[in-house]
Amino acid sequence: MTTADATADAPRRQLLRNRNFLWLWGGDAISQLGTQFTQLAIPVIAVTLLHATEFQVGVLTAAETAAFLVVGLPAGAWIDRMRKRRVMIAADLIRALFLAAVPVLWFAGVLEIWHLIVIATVIGVATVFFDVSYQSFVPVLLPGPLVGAGNSLLETTGQISRIGGPGLAGLLLTILTAPVLLIADAISFVGSAFALSRVRDTETLRPAAERESLRREIAEGLRFVFRHPVLWRITLTTGTSNLFGMLVGTLEAILILRELVLSPASFGLIMGIGSVGGLLGALATPWVTKHVGEGTAVSLSALAMAAASAAIPLAGTFPGVALPILILGSFVNSFLVLVYNITQVTARQRLTPARLLGRMNASIRFVVWGVMPIGALAAGALGSTIGILPTMWIGVVGTAVGSFWVLFSPITRMRTLPTELVEQ
Repeated sequence: MTTADATADAPRRQLLRNRNFLWLWGGDAISQLGTQFTQLAIPVIAVTLLHATEFQVGVLTAAETAAFLVVGLPAGAWIDRMRKRRVMIAADLIRALFLAAVPVLWFAGVLEIWHLIVIATVIGVATVFFDVSYQSFVPVLLPGPLVGAGNSLLETTGQISRIGGPGLAGLLLTILTAPVLLIADAISFVGSAFALSRVRDTETLRPAAERESLRREIAEGLRFVFRHPVLWRITLTTGTSNLFGMLVGTLEAILILRELVLSPASFGLIMGIGSVGGLLGALATPWVTKHVGEGTAVSLSALAMAAASAAIPLAGTFPGVALPILILGSFVNSFLVLVYNITQVTARQRLTPARLLGRMNASIRFVVWGVMPIGALAAGALGSTIGILPTMWIGVVGTAVGSFWVLFSPITRMRTLPTELVEQ
């Protein structure tokens, strides 16, 4: 091993000796695997068991992300006033409880689409609090030089779960009903909560006397994001891409399961092989950013993701070769998403003072996730009127346009994104 290789591996070796990070990592791995079952089971339940229409699927998808639009901003300010680990534990237990309600309702013979919508809404609220806390907790738990390596390792593990999870879920769906798979995810959230209970952190909350009103603290987080020359461009790129990407993603299950008449196992295969691309993207990100540059990697991956998303409507246009087109598109898109996400999330964490981490993440999520329920509802409405494929092509074009915020900016020419923390 060369000196350069040893230096590059040093952060990972430090992480593997960090007891607290190992518990965080283990809990995350458990819940990530369980989540893959839910991501396949919910659309299968809606489309094949409950025979949901395009609009109903749009409403269901909107319910899953509506919380980021409704409570995303105050959640960030609240989280900056609370111990993030405790918030994550509570969110895990709430998600476990409500997920377990789906198989109970199914076996009782009373499950309807509105039950899924209500349950998805509650789980979405819990996910807002978990995700904002989670992204804000890594810099609390780890020293600055290890944050990037920690993010990379967590994302790599997530991708490994996404490789095996969908394929295993698809296989299980050949012998089990979809609601049964949700039991596994409920158990995984309990496991995650237990692992987090074993973490010991040194997070110190600001004294109540130093806090301002909730409105002022929310405004401070928004100002920080939208006045920063890098953060606002990344936020608008991700937000625009997510808005239009939902026109494709919301109707994907209907296209695959109903229009192309592919099996749930094939759906799981597409997701699983696609996640191999995500794993390679997570592993390749350090090499890509070193040789291409961090800013260049963000801009080019944003544009290329739009091209990869075209695989889904192309599969509908050429049904005879739909499966290989979908697999290739999912593989490439997942690779690019991980390069983009690891690079820009690490830059966001490096740039933000510790006291603003929760509000920074919440402000950005308010935009980039808050537009998703709007896109999902639009997908349901457009899919019911102009058709699935025309709606998807609108989404592909809009996703490409979303990349322009970073593509035609100084970020594209930055080999290293800014790293300074600006205390305010």
